[in-house]
Amino acid sequence: MSQDPTLSDIDPALITGCTVKVAPEWIDGNGHMNVAFYVQAFDLATDHFLERINLGWSYLEKDNGSTFTAEMNVSYVTEVHLDAPLAFTTQLIGFDDKRVHYFHQMFHAEEGFLAATNECLSLHVDMSVRKVAPIPPAQRERLREIQDSQAHLPVPERVGRVMKTKQI
Repeated sequence: MSQDPTLSDIDPALITGCTVKVAPEWIDGNGHMNVAFYVQAFDLATDHFLERINLGWSYLEKDNGSTFTAEMNVSYVTEVHLDAPLAFTTQLIGFDDKRVHYFHQMFHAEEGFLAATNECLSLHVDMSVRKVAPIPPAQRERLREIQDSQAHLPVPERVGRVMKTKQI
């Protein structure tokens, strides 16, 4: 595995702008952020990303469509502690008529180190019938624009990662 990126390595094509601070209730008995709250923090990054592609909460209210996370993978890289400022990036990995595959990175916003990553596959859902449905054309076009702007980015090493133990 190559060296992890730092906040200073961020390509401007990545979606940024989501920030959060580690709250006291997010700290566990080990003195660092508990695993459940990494997922919660990544969910905030997902909300930010979905708003950028017009599939977020405003889309639900206006058009009665939403996304449901079908799969996710979290990698915990470096622990974070109380009051740590966090910054997120999002890379669109791919999409089709009904699915969006994306990858978040969580960085310590002051020290710059990579804290964790989160790979997600979301399904577009028509909430009137609560079934998977095609992504509307305007949102697919926005996804194409992002995909084109990020086409030069390599697929992150942790995408598609499989958990396993060393075979003896």
